[in-house]
Amino acid sequence: QWATIRIEKGVKKPQPQMLKTPAANGIIERDETPMEKEIARLHRVDFEFSDIFYFCRKGFEAIVEDEVTQRFSSEELVSWNLLTRTNVNFHYISLRLTVVWVIGVIVRYCFLLPLRFTLAAIGITSMIVGTTMVGQLPNSSVKTYLSEVVHLTCSRILVRALSGTIHYHNKENKPQKGGICVANHTSPIDAIILTNDGCYAMVGQVHGGLMGVIQRATVKACPHVWFERSEIKDRHLVTKRLREHVADKSKLPILIFPEGTCINNTSVMMFKKGSFEIGGTIYPVAIKYDPQFGDAFWNSSKYNIVSYLLRIMTSWAIVCNVWYMPPMVRKEGEDAVQFANRVKSAIARQGGLTELPWDGGLKRAKVKDTFKEEQQKNYSKMLVRNGSIG
Repeated sequence: QWATIRIEKGVKKPQPQMLKTPAANGIIERDETPMEKEIARLHRVDFEFSDIFYFCRKGFEAIVEDEVTQRFSSEELVSWNLLTRTNVNFHYISLRLTVVWVIGVIVRYCFLLPLRFTLAAIGITSMIVGTTMVGQLPNSSVKTYLSEVVHLTCSRILVRALSGTIHYHNKENKPQKGGICVANHTSPIDAIILTNDGCYAMVGQVHGGLMGVIQRATVKACPHVWFERSEIKDRHLVTKRLREHVADKSKLPILIFPEGTCINNTSVMMFKKGSFEIGGTIYPVAIKYDPQFGDAFWNSSKYNIVSYLLRIMTSWAIVCNVWYMPPMVRKEGEDAVQFANRVKSAIARQGGLTELPWDGGLKRAKVKDTFKEEQQKNYSKMLVRNGSIG
């Protein structure tokens, strides 16, 4: 009887025609109705044994294709873009297609890669030398101006090294000094994509090697906020330094990626609340890459930074859209988590991305026991509220 009611409701209710998008490609077709609403629609007094099948189906869906794991693999394409053959071993299709692919490999590796590598070397060298020289000047409006010129020029050279084609929308909403720019995070090049159109104060951990050289050079000319590994674990210290930066309205807007890890260009995951406890005006920015020309997502658990950059610089191009959104401030009575979720929802809607409540830290860590217990309590409450077991 329960199954019959479900089928009749499905027949009576017209099903909307859904457009197939790359983000929707999955191995199973999900029923996106939350369990709470589905149980409430039954309008019964007693819990029946047949209801177990519904919960089992939800469990199987999560096991076969959970919402988190698939966000850390490359976005699937509707059609092949001649960059990779397939997710498995090479499959021969036709001689003509093979010839086209081989020509593409020659063009990308023998012509585009050397040119792009040269431009990248020029951009990085110019950044180090230029910021070091500007950093020797006394603090003044001239130093600030020259610092912005160096950062913009070098960022634009680096974007050319990626054959970047970027479309900026709603420039009247660009982040202003003394504010905080928050954006969804797909790749390490997100920062270059944004600094190609304006200067920002970066926030991050101190690194070694070439990245460390660049950090030490740039911080002399621009008020970036770099933290030692021991400092970044102290949330209060981080918040204090960021508040001091925001309080000075003459300093560049801070650029923060609240997800804390790279997501595969299809979704926006949980924003860490720390960025929203600082105060000040939040300037949301949505970034959406076109995967047809190259996969910008960095799967750090699969590729190291060298392999990733090689893959990026041998793609056809990096094409993306950037939307500057109206500034947002924390409402009265709204806590940091609620504010973060409101900003995240706005970014997801603008970028056409799927909004997920999960922490991106699950990429490398297991789900906390406290979170499991919370879900178990919610599950039991649904049964008690809609059934007769107690």
